[in-house]
Amino acid sequence: MKATLVLADGTVFRGVSMGATGEKVGEVVFNTAITGYQEILTDPSYRGQIVTMTYPHIGNTGVNFEDNESVLPYLAGFVVREYCPHPSNWRKRIDLDGFLREHSVMGIQGIDTRRLTRNLRETGAKKGIISTEDHDYESLLNKVREYPDIEGLDLVKEVTCSEPYDWEEGTWRWNEATPTSAGRFRVAAFDCGIKQNILRLLVDSGADVRVFPAFATAEDILEYNPEGVFLSNGPGDPEGVPYVIETVRNLIGKIPILGICLGHQILGLALGGRTYKLAFGHHGANHPVRRLDTGQVEITSQNHNFAVDPETVRSECDVTHINLNDGTNEGMVHRKYPVFSIQYHPEASPGPHDSRYLFERFRKMIETGRP
Repeated sequence: MKATLVLADGTVFRGVSMGATGEKVGEVVFNTAITGYQEILTDPSYRGQIVTMTYPHIGNTGVNFEDNESVLPYLAGFVVREYCPHPSNWRKRIDLDGFLREHSVMGIQGIDTRRLTRNLRETGAKKGIISTEDHDYESLLNKVREYPDIEGLDLVKEVTCSEPYDWEEGTWRWNEATPTSAGRFRVAAFDCGIKQNILRLLVDSGADVRVFPAFATAEDILEYNPEGVFLSNGPGDPEGVPYVIETVRNLIGKIPILGICLGHQILGLALGGRTYKLAFGHHGANHPVRRLDTGQVEITSQNHNFAVDPETVRSECDVTHINLNDGTNEGMVHRKYPVFSIQYHPEASPGPHDSRYLFERFRKMIETGRP
């Protein structure tokens, strides 16, 4: 079946349908990871976005039941150069096309993803529409231009849990029993679109984890009496969730806090800082970040469209990590309170494990009261 992708700047791509049929609008971004398309598809941080994979051959290992990062995919659409219809992997349970159909996710294949990526890289991320029903250029262009921009939208409410729940499962290991919580300390985790591998690594570090909805209040968190608070990743503009910002503001100084990705941005806003939208965002599993205290370079997994302006938080925080591609703020630590945050994903999934030491640092901060 034919499929058409039209960008808000008028660029058009004609390809072949993959996954569900219909019509879908979203912000088009590109991801530079070579592997891990299943984890990317199920990352709630992609809510409202159409993800383009720069690696040309996607789907060759199918989809299994262990590597999902949430209960279902939340992204708006999926774009690949060449889809593999005959996957081969001993863990495969379904092919990629079947997985997308099952979860009503639209995809398009057979287009020039290098041309698309260069467009986004040179002129910035922009809205796009995928359709298998309407192939008229002017009609699709009007639809995409009328669709609201992502700035200011509250996408967190579309991916957060509705009730608190306990998470006890550690990281999955082949041919071994999955570890469960050792119960050395309690962590309250905000679900703004939390990835499951974050929860697994918190359990691995010895935490009893209770996950709270993004709309939980400071009183809800303190009633649980945790030793630490975790602020999760999530989709969209951090300024679109003022209720989370206010809650975090009321927790700073009362309990140790770690923030990742959107949690890093929310923490920056709670401290009176400013965030801004990046031209095309950071999405991939190969982004170099320098740790300023040691000079060590970590290769990191990233997925965000916004960043914290370091100058707006310098009165209270020191920058700890910077992105070597564009110099943006990738981490900060509070000078007075046991609070630190990072912009990238130490849990990876997909991606390298260079930064997993940060979960151990969180544990030590809880034990010592020092970041």
